[in-house]
Amino acid sequence: MTISRGTKIFLAVCTVLALIVVYTPLAIVVINSFNTSKTFAWPPAGFTTEWWQAAWHSVGARDALVLSLKIAAIATVISLTLGTMAALALQRYKFFGRDSVSLLIILPIALPGVVTGIALQNAFTTMLGINLGFATIVIAHATFCIVTVFNNVIARLRRVGGNLEEASMDLGAGTFTTFRRVTFPMMRSALLAGGLLAFALSFDEIIVTTFTAGNGQTLPIWILDNMFRPNQAPIVNVVAAALIVLSILPIWIAQKLSADDEALPSAAG
Repeated sequence: MTISRGTKIFLAVCTVLALIVVYTPLAIVVINSFNTSKTFAWPPAGFTTEWWQAAWHSVGARDALVLSLKIAAIATVISLTLGTMAALALQRYKFFGRDSVSLLIILPIALPGVVTGIALQNAFTTMLGINLGFATIVIAHATFCIVTVFNNVIARLRRVGGNLEEASMDLGAGTFTTFRRVTFPMMRSALLAGGLLAFALSFDEIIVTTFTAGNGQTLPIWILDNMFRPNQAPIVNVVAAALIVLSILPIWIAQKLSADDEALPSAAG
């Protein structure tokens, strides 16, 4: 299909406008993290690194960061394990209710966060009698992080098919040997991409965390609690700016891995 020059220009303008709308607020946050004014007067009267030094020595921000990293790491490990197992079961085997199980796995990320948070809070406190805290946050995050791993792995398994695994078993390799030498290498980059996305999703989650955290304070909750406090507002901007910069790396790696995956079927052929 041939696209006219006018259509190309229109699409280019729309793309630029969309990028401006998305990235201008992020740019303002980064600039304000160096703003000398606590009220974030615009345009900035001057620039300073004072707020970055204050953020570095902020005990509350540091503790919240460590907690978020721990939760995201454990939730990612759980997601990688359960998401991979679910993808292998649903892709390699046929059984009654397979489509329903697939829908149930994907559903948590499709539901509004408020609904998921309320449901999990009621399940923990009312049905199970569990005190809200570190463990409940990890379980809550794992419920929707599994989806990112599941989607990446099952997409990879569908592209590569099962011919290589069948050939491995025909040559005498057992189930675990085939998985170690054939299946795992084929989906290794998909696991890494899914794990990175799951980690990022868990790290910045706030809605579900609010309902399941109890007294725990992850970094997103710390930001929300302190952004309207005059003495903490500059530090909040610094933390937000740092998160913007740090979030670029895992997302870029996941995107590169996903792009590289597209060449796999043709290479295997």
